[in-house]
Amino acid sequence: MEKSKILYAEDDKTIAFLIQDSLESYYEIDHYPDGKLALEAFNSQSFDICLLDIMMPELNGFELAQHIRDKNSEIPIIFISAKALKEDRIKGLKIGADDYLVKPFSIEELILKIEVFLKRTRKTDAPPLKYSVGKYYFDPKNYTLQDTGNTVTLTQRESELLLYFIRHKNTVLKRQDILKAIWGDDDYFMGRSLDVFISRLRKVFADEQNIIIENLHGIGFRFSEK
Repeated sequence: MEKSKILYAEDDKTIAFLIQDSLESYYEIDHYPDGKLALEAFNSQSFDICLLDIMMPELNGFELAQHIRDKNSEIPIIFISAKALKEDRIKGLKIGADDYLVKPFSIEELILKIEVFLKRTRKTDAPPLKYSVGKYYFDPKNYTLQDTGNTVTLTQRESELLLYFIRHKNTVLKRQDILKAIWGDDDYFMGRSLDVFISRLRKVFADEQNIIIENLHGIGFRFSEK
């Protein structure tokens, strides 16, 4: 089977060598020492997932992720950085990253996260399902919301969260259940990620008065459609 292809941007030569050496048995991994070279590669080649450091010359990881997300809303992006501040994690998620690993981390953890995202993005032969949500038709396979004159493209995580809400419409959903179903964990930073993606979905449906994502204090959320 053809290996999945990773775009890896990292300016630290030692870390880059260790990660590349550890992953190349499982994946095709192309390493770039700065954000500009990584972006040029992304614009000219096809990749399955992006691993991005933040502190890099030319373009930093946040800037690179923004360029990638502007061009492709679906490809998974994982930040791997020594920047451990909550603000940095939240900034990365707001840009559209799917996950954020703080150095140092284990290669096993990185591979696990890569596999989670690759499994979600691999195509299947199952017929696509579409859901009616307000004025939109939601296509979770292609991450799109479409009406007669407009198409909104969601990120992978936004699409997964919306699909979870639709499948549990008008039901009280506990925060920890949502986090475990979509993120696989319910720690503090995953919880902050959930809040970011909830905020994004609310913006998407801001003009839809019949679509409500209700915050139930101390419990979780309820997605309802009148």
